[in-house]
Amino acid sequence: MKTKRFLSVFLLAALVMSLFAAPCALADDPPELPQDPEISCKAALLVDANTGLPVYAKNEHQELYPASLTKIMTALLVLEAVDEGRLSLDEPLTASYTALHTGLSSDGSTANIKEGETMTAAQYLTCMLVVSANEACDVLAEAVSGSVAAFVDAMNEKAALLGCVNTHFVNTTGLHDSQHYTSAWDLYLIVREAMKHDVFMSLCDTATATIPATNLSEARTLHTTNYLIGSWYSRGYLNSDAHGIKTGSTSEAGHCLVSSATRGSLSFISVVLGGDRVTLENNEIRTYSFYDTNLLFNWAFDSFSYQTVIEKGVAVQEVPVSLSKIDHVLAETAGEKEVLMPRVLSPENLSQKVTLDQETVEAPVTAGQKLGTLELSYNDTVYATVDLLAANDVEASKLLTFWRDVKLFFAKTSVRVALVVLAVLLLAFLVWKLLFSRRRYRYGRSVGRSSRSNYRGRRRR
Repeated sequence: MKTKRFLSVFLLAALVMSLFAAPCALADDPPELPQDPEISCKAALLVDANTGLPVYAKNEHQELYPASLTKIMTALLVLEAVDEGRLSLDEPLTASYTALHTGLSSDGSTANIKEGETMTAAQYLTCMLVVSANEACDVLAEAVSGSVAAFVDAMNEKAALLGCVNTHFVNTTGLHDSQHYTSAWDLYLIVREAMKHDVFMSLCDTATATIPATNLSEARTLHTTNYLIGSWYSRGYLNSDAHGIKTGSTSEAGHCLVSSATRGSLSFISVVLGGDRVTLENNEIRTYSFYDTNLLFNWAFDSFSYQTVIEKGVAVQEVPVSLSKIDHVLAETAGEKEVLMPRVLSPENLSQKVTLDQETVEAPVTAGQKLGTLELSYNDTVYATVDLLAANDVEASKLLTFWRDVKLFFAKTSVRVALVVLAVLLLAFLVWKLLFSRRRYRYGRSVGRSSRSNYRGRRRR
């Protein structure tokens, strides 16, 4: 009977302990990071617009055809010409024969601009960025550089200045050419620069625009080719967080899209290249440039948040100090750091790695002097790096500094060589002195004895 009671009490105690132990074990488990979305496009890149740090990347440096995403660079050069006063947005431009008939395909994107038609530079930009009109690109190129060829040279020069290493342009439009290519990362560098111009983002974020009647055309209503911000062509992709930017597609390039999206404090820039357009089993026609971009945006907004991972003035560690009566100085964080990281993580989950500029710092030390850096990471991903500064002044000891200077002086190679040479000369002098003194003594005494022993003197009579 006692045995049964003991077993019952034992099992009950074990059950109670397991109830308390389970949550503790779970609490100690490291957070599981969000899984990357499954992206179908050949290349994709998602960048935090506030910091410029990639959040997702797939083949971001692979050379691919950009199609009409090329027009982002075309627009950038036009807007820079406006900033420099070489062109005005209100300036009337007349479409030339060469702009409309050189290097353009009959089935490319168009706003039906006619030879001799006059519109303002801003209206040509609208045609180019809203409906991706190819002929508008060349009209603007001629206005800025005098010829399309000269403008293309400027495009390549600008790409190099922006740090694009996998980019080469052959035309202003993105019509296919085997030597016309770029990468998702390079396109991000280009669009980041273009987004600095308010006019660019205003036009790229326009779903419907009206071009007033011209000398050769009635008023035009233009509808964006970007399904994320306008549903005139297709439904199912509208994204209330999305803003712009540019679509592109050719049979060789596939479907491409550069876009941005903002929700609250979060803002992202996405680039996708080489997407397919397929018909699913339910007869849905899916264009993966739009589908994947929405997938990236929704994943990022759901999975990431800004968090303050370190405050200003947090004491991190003591750093040894030499040449002072005080043997250490406190290293503290230089400032607050707010970073984008997975929502499942908290600052307590991050590993800290301290790297000191010197293992021991010499006095005098000034408050605010940089002593090293603090790196915060999780699973080999570095989320923040902050400088470590001296929290207070540390005065140097004059005596310790003097002896340090003496040691440093005698540690110099030139001084050591001089001391060796001096020692050798002194030794040589002592040897010479010793030998010379012995010789004088020996010969001097010998002469003296000879004089005394052989001299007889002169006897007086």
